[in-house]
Amino acid sequence: MDRILIIQTAFIGDVILSTPIIEKLHQHYPNASIDFLVRKGNEGLLKGHPYINAVFTWKKRKNKYTNLIKLIYLVRSKDYDLAINVQRFSASGLLTALSGAKLKVGFAKNPFSFAFSKKIGHRLIGQHETSRNLSLVKDLTDTEYIRPKLYPQKKDYESVKKYQQSPYLVIAPTSVWGTKEYPLLKWVELILAQDEEWNIYLIGGPGDFPKCQEIIELTEKENVINLAGKLSFLESAALIEKAKLTYVNDSAPMHMASSMNAKTNAVFCSTIPSFGFGPLADNSKVIQTERKLPCRPCGLHGKKKCPLSHFDCAYTIQKEQFDIPSFKQLFD
Repeated sequence: MDRILIIQTAFIGDVILSTPIIEKLHQHYPNASIDFLVRKGNEGLLKGHPYINAVFTWKKRKNKYTNLIKLIYLVRSKDYDLAINVQRFSASGLLTALSGAKLKVGFAKNPFSFAFSKKIGHRLIGQHETSRNLSLVKDLTDTEYIRPKLYPQKKDYESVKKYQQSPYLVIAPTSVWGTKEYPLLKWVELILAQDEEWNIYLIGGPGDFPKCQEIIELTEKENVINLAGKLSFLESAALIEKAKLTYVNDSAPMHMASSMNAKTNAVFCSTIPSFGFGPLADNSKVIQTERKLPCRPCGLHGKKKCPLSHFDCAYTIQKEQFDIPSFKQLFD
């Protein structure tokens, strides 16, 4: 097995949850050249990865299918021994089918799985996404579990060093999906419950900056700092790694925390951990409503807003359910 391609062109968290495949393949084929295909914008997650030869990108926002055709020609020119499709969607399935790889592996639910050499079953409930992904290569490797892993570089650690001069907490308060997002005023309440001595860093993408700034203004705390849009993916991972505690939604920063084995409190509002996307760090905790709500979950990925307009799955979560670390105990 000399040349391998892994295909995952979905969102940030999906790429992170695919990284165990890289680890597993490198263990068993240490001399293989492993390439990875992501959607444009996510390539920074794998920058400098020690086991990746090249990262290719698919520009999906503009001229999506024209760019897909170009990618198919590029992939075919590489003469891969193995192509692994981690998605269940038709476009990536078509790319896999036409990849020219000697061995094509993917999920049976993919519409183009009829053209794959090996089709793997996909079970949504009761299995973590990382385990589902690893099932794609178990016949080529082994069945031992591996956690996702990112590799911040020396310069990433240097970039965030200035924020790490004293103990700190990290909060990633936003999500692409509205019903996955713990309400803004609830984050404010949680921040106000923290010891005054903590530095608290709010992280996210550039589009999250206004919401993070609103949280800061409502807390009226000078120790809460808005870093949304100011850090790269790997810089964020480096910051999370050494945080005393990271608070996240069911979203990409949760998977980032898992990849760095960072202490995590993960809030699940409309979604549920049994879908297979829960936190994986050794010291992690799921925070969710203690009420039995007949409307929860309302979907696999959440929705833009609560379909019933009450959002009880979020508003019934209390700050007492979270870990509130003591700053003073660090020095006792």
